[in-house]
Amino acid sequence: MTNNLNGAAAHIWKPYASAKNPPSTFNVSRSSGMTVVLDDGVEALDGISSWWCASHGHAPKTVVDAIRQQALKLPHVMFAGLSHEPAEALTQTLLKVLPPGLDKIFYADSGSVAVECALKMAIQYQRAVGRPERNRIAALKGGYHGDTIGAMSVSDPDGMHAMFQGLLPRQYFAPQPQCRFGQPWDENDFDAMNALLDERGSELAAVIVEPIFQGANAMYFYHPEYLRRLREECNKRGILLIFDEIATGFGRTGELWAQNYAGAKPDIMCIGKALTAGTITLAAAVASSTVADAILAFMHGPTFMANPLACAAAKAAVELLDCYDWRGNVKRIESELKAGLEPFRAIPNVRDVRVLGAVGVLEVKQLPCPDFVMKTVRETGVWLRPYGKFVYTMPPFIASTDDVRRIVAAMGVLADV
Repeated sequence: MTNNLNGAAAHIWKPYASAKNPPSTFNVSRSSGMTVVLDDGVEALDGISSWWCASHGHAPKTVVDAIRQQALKLPHVMFAGLSHEPAEALTQTLLKVLPPGLDKIFYADSGSVAVECALKMAIQYQRAVGRPERNRIAALKGGYHGDTIGAMSVSDPDGMHAMFQGLLPRQYFAPQPQCRFGQPWDENDFDAMNALLDERGSELAAVIVEPIFQGANAMYFYHPEYLRRLREECNKRGILLIFDEIATGFGRTGELWAQNYAGAKPDIMCIGKALTAGTITLAAAVASSTVADAILAFMHGPTFMANPLACAAAKAAVELLDCYDWRGNVKRIESELKAGLEPFRAIPNVRDVRVLGAVGVLEVKQLPCPDFVMKTVRETGVWLRPYGKFVYTMPPFIASTDDVRRIVAAMGVLADV
């Protein structure tokens, strides 16, 4: 463990942290499968898939090999006016797994940028079809879509980005859905969104939501019927629907896409995180032909768009889905998380327990202090990173029954403060 006060560490500004008083961190020397190995030799299970992206575990061989082989041929080339085989091969692979009708893929270099692209696509589309006054976006309270300006503007205004409200574009928000996943549907739950669409529909280019699972701001699962109703109402009003599947996509909730629980399809979908199995950054905004064909020239161009190394990694990562029973694994992990976490409701500090797919959440009244978290990581050999009001896990899909047991036990330690 480093105190970040010596050498280069004193000059590295860590995410969501003070530069003047940096938090203690563990230095990682290597990783493989479920494990990250600290520089002092201690091994720790990665209970959060390194911010949810290492869904097949760390350094899957086929993905690493694809990157290595591509690096010898073409590490990078600009994508404007040029193309390359890795991008075309990845596109063919993605078209086999994307929802039918979502077939125009704009590659970006991070999830937040994919969201920015989706918002810009929606506004350009409305302008192209003669509705330039539709230049606002509706979203849900409790939502999170990234840390760039446009993405922050459609994230929960009372969430982690509240301090930036004066900087952000003005968007519209409906209350967080109250009907939980797996509970009976209450028709009244959609009334507030319906009223917002009625009142502001003439201003709205699109509605953006995280389907089923609201991630970083809420760690919350809501009823699929909400998405079905939202799809219907957006259709009636000519409002585009954007699904942010960056955290949920590629199997995290138990379905390949979370939207599959609802049988509802968006006009634009954002993908990222697990797209490259946690090896290298890549994301995409995927649109229907209806949206893409209306836009004469989309005004966006990331320098590292469709980076060949990332495309090679993503193709190999997506193909891994056919190489083992990830669905069966996620179903087993879900059952084990439910059985293991449910007894923690008896802990006085625990407000709620929530599980769906390979996601387990303890909502707590008080977070453990950082020093206690670091101590627990070392003592349990499980890497977890509680934040806000959540002690949570999103383990890789390769987690064994014993891995899940160890992760659950560590979560109990962290919640019982």
